[in-house]
Amino acid sequence: MELRAELLKSIWYAFTSLDVEKSGKVSKSQLKVLSHNLYTALNIRHDPVALEDHFRDDDDGPVSNQGYMPYLNKFILDKVVEGTFDKENVDSFCWTLCAKKNYRPKNDVGVLSDRDAFHLWCLFNFLSEDKYPLVLAPEEVEYLLKKICSAISVELSCVDIEELISKEAVQQSGITVWAFLDFVNTGRLTKGVEKESVTMAIEKVYREIVGNIIKEGYVWKKGHLRRNWNERWFSLRPSTMHYYVSEDQKECKGCIELDQNCCVEVLPEREGKRCMFCVKTLSKTYEMSAPDTKQRQEWTTAIQTAIRLCVEGKNSLHKDLKLRRREQREERERRRIAKEEEEQRLHLIHEERERQLVELELLQEAQRQAQAALQKEEQKRRQQHEELQNTLQEQLQLAEEARASMQVEMAMKEVETERQRRRIRELEDMQLRLEEALHQEIRARQDEESYRLAQARLLVEEEEKMKALLALQEEQEQYIQKTQKEKLELRQEMETKSQALEEAQHQLEKVRANRHRMDQDIATAQRKLRQASTSVKHWNVQMNRLMHPIGPGGECGKIHCA
Repeated sequence: MELRAELLKSIWYAFTSLDVEKSGKVSKSQLKVLSHNLYTALNIRHDPVALEDHFRDDDDGPVSNQGYMPYLNKFILDKVVEGTFDKENVDSFCWTLCAKKNYRPKNDVGVLSDRDAFHLWCLFNFLSEDKYPLVLAPEEVEYLLKKICSAISVELSCVDIEELISKEAVQQSGITVWAFLDFVNTGRLTKGVEKESVTMAIEKVYREIVGNIIKEGYVWKKGHLRRNWNERWFSLRPSTMHYYVSEDQKECKGCIELDQNCCVEVLPEREGKRCMFCVKTLSKTYEMSAPDTKQRQEWTTAIQTAIRLCVEGKNSLHKDLKLRRREQREERERRRIAKEEEEQRLHLIHEERERQLVELELLQEAQRQAQAALQKEEQKRRQQHEELQNTLQEQLQLAEEARASMQVEMAMKEVETERQRRRIRELEDMQLRLEEALHQEIRARQDEESYRLAQARLLVEEEEKMKALLALQEEQEQYIQKTQKEKLELRQEMETKSQALEEAQHQLEKVRANRHRMDQDIATAQRKLRQASTSVKHWNVQMNRLMHPIGPGGECGKIHCA
């Protein structure tokens, strides 16, 4: 799957280079030539029948990338067998097609040779993601430039990097391979460095990343049969460690297969060799000697890395590093998005808080206005309550004055009643004096009339009191209905009114009792008047008898005799 993705990157460049009008479509004749060359480069048996059937002449118009992909997948990529072809030949073929159209150094003069540009193009494809159009992330651009500068022992300028990745196109998605090659061709990274050094550095980085070489260099190796020491050129890959007679790698002297059963150990100095280490496999132990301690440390670390990749089932160090860098970029992007979302959420919270503060201020202002209106209403209600209380106090004061006047009048009536009683006793005592009795009768009748008038007045007053009581009750009921809608603070005033009503009712009962006593007194006076009238009649009869002349033998004689 990884091989297919890498091949598609190169083929994509070849396809787009054939799209002269940049319409996304290529003529069928050009696609036939492209497919034929891919068959050859990928070492696949040609199928001219399928090729002609797929690109029949009766089809109208050119073919788009999406239209070419089914044929590419079915008849070419599905038949690819890894190890049966040289991928560099495929890349070289695709580079030749796309470079003619897109790679044009300024004034046809540049730091890079065609071979160097091809190697950088391959490195660019290796580090780019499987997203089309192919671009390289700014972090990967910086990583690749650092590798190249490190190989030529030049320090990478941060200003140049920032200038390269600060373009609008780069900020949006990434940098294209042609912009990358143009930047390297400016020579800003390789000032004072010879072209040969640049070529060697790019070749080294190319072999390391694309060629999947973890480390290579000269190391002394001890033989297994003759047990002598020979200097060999070692090339370390994730699963193998080949060693050659020289660095041209024409004559391979052997290969060390690396797996999870292998290990690397540092050895002490012996046999006049320094910086020794060994690679142990299940069948053999390979003793080696590095030029210095630094090289030994680099070789042992590189071999341990290769063994780790074998254990983890990975076949490329730089693909693993690329995956890690991509994960780190994705993690940074997730963190950036999460940070932006958090900032947006905090901004929304801040806006919501400000809105709530505004609403709170409006509510506080409305509350202050409502409180002011409530205070005005409370003040108005208190004023009405005070006026009502003053009115009730005035009415109570009038009731008190009426009660006092009634008490005085009742006292006077009692005194009058006592005087009438004394008069009645005097009438009983003065039975012999008729004139005084008659006078007393007249006075008694006058008193009776006055009593009746007094009784009538009392009845009128009672009716007025009843009306006042009823009005007070109605007023109290109205006040109760009104104060029930108000606050509970008016209950005390209601109780005061109730007490005043009960006191008025008590006074009314007293008036009724006094009226009842007056009725009894009047009845007693009437009874005594009747008795006096009877007595007067008796004395009148007696007087009439006395006033008749006494005849002989008459009643006077009888009286006398008696």
